[in-house]
Amino acid sequence: QVQLVESGGGLVQPGGSLRLSCAASGSFFSINDMGWYRQAPGKERELVAVIDIGRNTNYADSVKGRFTISRDYHRNTVYLQMNSLKAEDTAVYSCTATLINVSGASPYDLWGQGTQVTVSS
Repeated sequence: QVQLVESGGGLVQPGGSLRLSCAASGSFFSINDMGWYRQAPGKERELVAVIDIGRNTNYADSVKGRFTISRDYHRNTVYLQMNSLKAEDTAVYSCTATLINVSGASPYDLWGQGTQVTVSS
């Protein structure tokens, strides 16, 4: 069974940094996109950043210049480096990946369980 396992969340002061990691484990053929979404209390889930198989990236306007998404293709892991964190970055951050189980199969989206990021003094 394929799983996405996240780590790296926690409590940080405004202006601080955190690095989130998400590793795909299990048996699969390939991974296309990997990315991060977040959902704050009372708000809808929003895209934070995504990176595709060609290393092309896309960021939410609210995190551009502060967050960096990267990917280790050999370890099937995606990272989110978050700098200059603000209180409004407080949310549950969830990793997602578009996977193909076997060659020729249709891709499907897999989600991690989420990790809490709290920015507070």
